[in-house]
Amino acid sequence: MANFSFRLPDIGEGIAEAEIVAWHVKVGDQVVEDQGIADVMTDKATVEMESPVSGRIVELAGAEGDIIPIGTILAVIETDEDEVPADVAEAQVPPPVEESTDSKVTTEQKDAPVKAAPPEAASVPSSAPESEPEAAAVAKDAAGDRKPAGSQPLASPAVRKRAAQLGIDLSDVKSGEGLIRHSDLDAYLRYGAAQGYAPPGPSRKRPDVEVKVIGMRRRIAENMAASKRNIPHFTYVEEMDVTALEALRQQLNETRGDRPKLTVLPMIIVAICRALDGFPMLNATYDDEKGVVTHHGAVHLGMAAQTEKGLVVPVIRNAQDMNIWQLATEIGRLSEAARTGKATSAELSGGTLTLTSLGPLGGIATTPVINRPEVAIIGPNRIVERPAVIDGEIEIRKQMNLSISCDHRVVDGHDAASYVQALKKLIEAPVQLFAI
Repeated sequence: MANFSFRLPDIGEGIAEAEIVAWHVKVGDQVVEDQGIADVMTDKATVEMESPVSGRIVELAGAEGDIIPIGTILAVIETDEDEVPADVAEAQVPPPVEESTDSKVTTEQKDAPVKAAPPEAASVPSSAPESEPEAAAVAKDAAGDRKPAGSQPLASPAVRKRAAQLGIDLSDVKSGEGLIRHSDLDAYLRYGAAQGYAPPGPSRKRPDVEVKVIGMRRRIAENMAASKRNIPHFTYVEEMDVTALEALRQQLNETRGDRPKLTVLPMIIVAICRALDGFPMLNATYDDEKGVVTHHGAVHLGMAAQTEKGLVVPVIRNAQDMNIWQLATEIGRLSEAARTGKATSAELSGGTLTLTSLGPLGGIATTPVINRPEVAIIGPNRIVERPAVIDGEIEIRKQMNLSISCDHRVVDGHDAASYVQALKKLIEAPVQLFAI
């Protein structure tokens, strides 16, 4: 028998630590070589850790949500072999890590024994009655409407059961006799907290639930906080007539054959790429530390996608070179990869501009948060029918608001407004999307 210490391997260039987001085994479980034992998350992707040996789990590194450095022990596995194969053991040698003074202090503090509270800490509260007159006063309060802190209201089991079914806290019900009766509940429903209206049924109140912020949700929280903390956002919203765009989309779908069904997103992406020709400051990234803005020649368009684990942003590479059918195919592929958690690190990084859409839930306007280090994010909103004046006549037209949030350190308000107006011309006259 031999104990093998499985250390967190180097899982990417520049990665110094990873977060444990899920354990697939527990202490005492038998594992075989290449069996997944845990999922860990870096700032780039989620990676499954596979056991390099077969054996029994005797120790695990920590709990879900813990962040551990590369090279530290992730799990200890008891093997049937007398010693671990040399190639496997060699791969597990931890990289040299210099322990800082701060980390030593933290470790010492963490390992320090917890001191028991002194006996006097458990003394009787000072508010307790100390004399017979005071005790009599408390008893008198208990007989009336006022009750000492922590006491239970007096009521029969039937009244308690009915109050529970109605979601009523008996301590809120007044009683002139000290004993709460059904008539007191009726009065409370008519004139108490219900304000003249009985509740529609059993209590809707749910218990408080603490949810630990780990994994994807923690990564989203950190990214959003960094974006709002470092980027001075401003948002510009414009209304667009998409009647012609919708008509063209329907015509194209009628003759699409075996190609994917078109939504408006591929057509909007073509317009976004076309309109960027005169506005290089929008297809850009800003390096805060170096103080350098990079205007990108290619449009690597991020597509914000909602998944069960939270928001992810897969990237359409070289969107400027794709036609609407290619874009529709790529949107479908990346959306499925994001939804199933199979999107690679390369597919989730390197964006230069982001598009975010809630589809039918898009609302009237949005103020999207920029995907740092990008400097702009575009959000088309819901398409609705509205009355509009066309050549002096009122017509029902399909209208859509489009929002854009920009980094005011890089993009001026005039530039953002001018870009959206250029985008509006293309969307309202969509034949230009196919012109050379």
